[in-house]
This record gives sequence, structure tokens and C-alpha cells, in this order.
Amino acid sequence: MTDHALLLVNLGSPASTSVADVRSYLNQFLMDPYVIDLPWPVRRLLVSLILIKRPEQSAHAYASIWWDEGSPLVVLSRRLQQAMTREWTKGPVELAMRYGEPSIETVLTRLAAQGIKQVTLAPLYPQFADSTVTTVIEEAKRVVKAKKLSMQFSIVQPFYDQAEYLDALVASARPHLEQDYDHLLLSFHGLPERHLHKLDPTGNHCFKNADCCQNASTQVLATCYRAQCLRTAQSFAERMGLPEGKWSVAFQSRLGRAKWIEPYTEARLDALAKDGVKKILVMCPAFVADCIETLEEIGDRGREQFIEAGGEELVLVPCLNDNPEWAAALNTICERAPLAL
Repeated sequence: MTDHALLLVNLGSPASTSVADVRSYLNQFLMDPYVIDLPWPVRRLLVSLILIKRPEQSAHAYASIWWDEGSPLVVLSRRLQQAMTREWTKGPVELAMRYGEPSIETVLTRLAAQGIKQVTLAPLYPQFADSTVTTVIEEAKRVVKAKKLSMQFSIVQPFYDQAEYLDALVASARPHLEQDYDHLLLSFHGLPERHLHKLDPTGNHCFKNADCCQNASTQVLATCYRAQCLRTAQSFAERMGLPEGKWSVAFQSRLGRAKWIEPYTEARLDALAKDGVKKILVMCPAFVADCIETLEEIGDRGREQFIEAGGEELVLVPCLNDNPEWAAALNTICERAPLAL
């Protein structure tokens, strides 16, 4: 055991399914300027309006998928943390959440008190987005500065195209894809299109033509969430030997009226059912742990919608969670994280 800690960071969850806890969580999440990238007064007004009805609706959704041990996302992330303690030999393995508890500030402060001088920071997001990866890094920077912590950081880069991640996806999904099914839908979390435009380093590439992501340069690809999602999907399909037409990509979890990345998962489920697809498998490769977006949005509401549209069966393929193959893959990915901060 050495003094080089591994800090896994996932999104977070309300402390409970109570409306008050869900409201507090949503307020912290939605007020993050990397999530809703509007000026503070506009963001505060918008979030206040959202918090009128959304907490009660979300509390009901959380309650429908909540486990005896707590939030599925937190429980599964804890299990991954435990699995990683058998892989990471440089020091302690800790878990933090960007929103809710345990917070990045709480965990980094505790590590500093233990004399830890080096931390590998691992945002558990395969594809890059400001609203996921950047906000984790910036929060770590804020804590280090505010607390005057003396730490060196290595930061795990988005691993959407890393062989270890893709092989773990294949190992996790193969038992499901060996069964009979009509279509595989790879449903990634969505983002407002403006988030992609803002991060386009050329200023004139994103959405200029239908093939913009397929033709993205290395410079554009580094920060283009949609292009990275499509690369993940294509690489996975090639590894699985899936023929064209047997699989497709969509984007879920749209919030508000702004235009988000298309096609939307809801629309795709309807269209596939109307095209005669009876049994559909859905994978969510933007999430490494099952959560409300997979279990409730896809596993419950998505299934109900698909059947109402004429489909017969929707099977949600579990996320990587704490699979041994994933723990080993993540360890390899973390081992090569470059120094930063």
C-alpha cells in the first residue's frame, strides 16, 4: 500500500426518495453552470420553476427503483469501489459523487488528512461533456484551492474508444445478444445541441452536415460528445459482429424545450415498434452503473412506451456495474492517466 489514492467519481443521487431530499439534490445538480449553461439569474429563475413540480415527479420515479440498500447508483458504485480495491495496488480507493454525498470535498479533505499526496481522479464517464467530466475536474480544483491541499492529480481521460472499456462492454452484453432479438438500441444520455456548438474548437464544424461526427478531426473529436458516442457504438457493433440494420443509436433524458441531440430515444422506440420490431434490447453505454436513467426511464417507462406502440418485449441490458471484467479494465485505464491539475 502506498500513498497514491484512486478517486472514483459518479454523478450522485438524492439522500432518499423524500420530496425534500430530491428537491435539494436537483437544486444542486441543475444550478451547476456546466449543466445549465445560462447566466446565473436566468439559471436561478429556470431552476426555481423546474423545482415547483419536478421534485415530486422525480421522487416518485426514484421510489420505483430504490433498493433496500439505497440508491442503485450509489450502491453499485460502492460495489465497484470494493472491486477496485482488489485491482488498484497503489493506495486507497475512494468514491465521491459530484452532487450529494459523499462529496468530492469531503473525500479529498479526508484523503489529505491521511497524508495522501497523489490522487488519480477518475470521472466515471466514457464520453466527454462539460456537464460530466469538466464539472468534476473543476470541483476538484476548487476544493484543492479552497482547502489549500497539497496534492498531485492524474486525471482519467474519456475512455469511449479504449479497448479495455469496449471489451468489458462486449463481455457484459454478449449473454443478452446471444438470445433472439429483433433490434439493439444503444441509448446514450442526451445533451442540448448548444453544448456541442460551444465546444467546437473550429467554430464551424458541428451540425454543418449530416456526417459531421463521422468526419470529425482529432481536434473536434476530443470534445465532441456526439462523435464519441457514435465511435463507441460503431466500435461495439464491430466487436460484436452486428450487421447494419440490427442496431441503432438514440439519445435520452431530454429536459426542457431546447433542441437536444437527435434522434430521441422516445421517438426511436415508437418508430421501431411501428416498423414491426417485437423484441428490442436496449443498452446505455454512457452510464457505467445502472441508475434512474436506465432502470426507470428505459426499464420502466421505455418498456411501457414500446409495448403501447406495438412492441412486445423490451430487455434492458445491465450497465457494467461491478463486473470483474470492468473492474480490471478500469484499473488499466486509470493506471495510464496523465498528470494534470
